[in-house]
Amino acid sequence: MVVLIKAAQLLCSLSILVILHEFGHYLAARAFGVRVEKFYLFFNPWFTLFKKKIGDTEWGIGWLPLGGYAKIAGMVDESMDTGGLEKPPQPYEFRAKAAWKRLIIILGGIIMNLITAWVIYSCLIWSNGESYLPTRELRYGIVADSLLQDIGFKTGDKLLYVNGKEYENYADFSIASIVKPDAVVTVERDGKEVDVRMDKAYLAELLKRAPLYEPRIPLTIGTVRPNSPASAAGLMVGDSLVSINDSAAFFFDELKHSIRTHRDDTITVGVMRSNTLATSRVAVPDSCIIGIAPETDLSGVFHFASKEYGFFASFVAGAQRFRSMLSNYWNSLKLLFVPEAKAHKSVGGFISIGKIFPSTWDWNSFWSLTAFLSLMLAVMNVLPIPALDGGHAILILIELLTGKKLGTRVLITLQLVGMCLLFLLLIYANVNDVLRLFNP
Repeated sequence: MVVLIKAAQLLCSLSILVILHEFGHYLAARAFGVRVEKFYLFFNPWFTLFKKKIGDTEWGIGWLPLGGYAKIAGMVDESMDTGGLEKPPQPYEFRAKAAWKRLIIILGGIIMNLITAWVIYSCLIWSNGESYLPTRELRYGIVADSLLQDIGFKTGDKLLYVNGKEYENYADFSIASIVKPDAVVTVERDGKEVDVRMDKAYLAELLKRAPLYEPRIPLTIGTVRPNSPASAAGLMVGDSLVSINDSAAFFFDELKHSIRTHRDDTITVGVMRSNTLATSRVAVPDSCIIGIAPETDLSGVFHFASKEYGFFASFVAGAQRFRSMLSNYWNSLKLLFVPEAKAHKSVGGFISIGKIFPSTWDWNSFWSLTAFLSLMLAVMNVLPIPALDGGHAILILIELLTGKKLGTRVLITLQLVGMCLLFLLLIYANVNDVLRLFNP
């Protein structure tokens, strides 16, 4: 059932974005008097699920859910329908228009996706406001596991800057630390500022972490598993850690460390319970699992920033979130060209995209992820690969610079090459997904 819910959200989200993307091309084409012969959601090789002719355009739904297309008259595109291109250009055809008009038509889909992301982010901010954990609220610092210790961090380090820049939002701080190879993270340690370089050699492992830094939190027990060592020792939900083996201890990482070092032994845990000190002797099994989990509601530990926006102000805030998300995604794409990151191994297809959707249908999450996918679609389409909008745009820009238009045969060849590259990438991404199912 969970898989079906995720799949339904993915299909719905991508369908909305494909329709809007192609509608961007459609609007630009019609604005310049270019005929759009077909407008399809999904591809329709051999047969069509639904079609209806309205005016000069055939509107339809195909059966192959790998995108969609708007067939613009007089243009070599993914439909590979080149019939009539040997005839003289007609006034209503794409090829008959000035280069700058063709460029706008080509970029119409990308522009529509960018506008879609901005509008969705703005509407979400208007509806829900903004809530986030400020970096400065990590007053107890971070927990440095073995990987972060190898890089140079220590438990208790307080995050200050990335490459000398402050980040108000803790999530933005985490992202900035890894999307900029060899970034220098400045932390406060024992009252002094210390620089830690995020060595590229660790990038591949860092990219697997979400979030990058684990906030250090005082331990308040949120869950006690029945019939567990913690339950047998009398620990209760709401207990706050104050000592371990008669030494002051307040943090969850301290308890985990003590448990690991006392495997098959016992530890004395001191907690505050209703303003009263209580001690318990806990037997640590070989698995090092004593059956407790910390309180997940951190609002009592950290002060989360919350902002409300009016209608017009939300579009300004939406533009800022749009710019931040676009920058982060663009920087993450550039990691594909950093060998140490091994980012090609994280390239995924429909399964990877589907996994980011929640297991229950939540409209806020749905629209937030749809906005992000809209940015992804815009960025991917702007890449200068034949068959993508960016590839078409490059050819038109070359024409504008040289004053020479490429012949139909050359355009068809480039389109075929581009489509082959895209299919290979699609196969590679989805094979990666399948392999990860068996080797997580």
